Amino acid sequence: MNLRARLSERVHIENIREILHYIQDDERLREEIYRLIYDEDSIVSYQALWVCTHFSKPEVEWLSGKQNELIDATLTCPHSGKRRMLLNLLCQQPLADPPRVDLLDFCIERMVSRQEPPGVQSLCIKLAYQLTGSSRSFNKNCAQCWKSWNPNYWFPLSALCAKTR
Repeated sequence: MNLRARLSERVHIENIREILHYIQDDERLREEIYRLIYDEDSIVSYQALWVCTHFSKPEVEWLSGKQNELIDATLTCPHSGKRRMLLNLLCQQPLADPPRVDLLDFCIERMVSRQEPPGVQSLCIKLAYQLTGSSRSFNKNCAQCWKSWNPNYWFPLSALCAKTR
């Protein structure tokens, strides 16, 4: 299967399911789809990320071995759609202990950035919570900050959250 050629064209969920079927039993194809995340063709890399967001639990566990590379890609990714999918992949994985401080800084910065779409903001909030889940003092400080912010700032994000309930 030529994954790069397949991902250079329009991909539908049926195509993703077919690719996932082949990937589950073939380590080489799994490694190839991972490498395609970093392809110079933005369409191919976007589609490869989309496939990865549909990974099953064993494939997500396999992907967690590449967590540092995914974090590095997230921190430097200029495309908000790819950044959202990278954050989604990180949210599915057990995070390293101790957590990477640069990722936490990134999440705190991006969750309040008006330039970020609500999907990225919400994933940054979720990831920041996962990264600091055991730190009651940090979570208490975050809650105090959120309460002090203007509610109109959060309107687009809160509207999105209300739609998903």
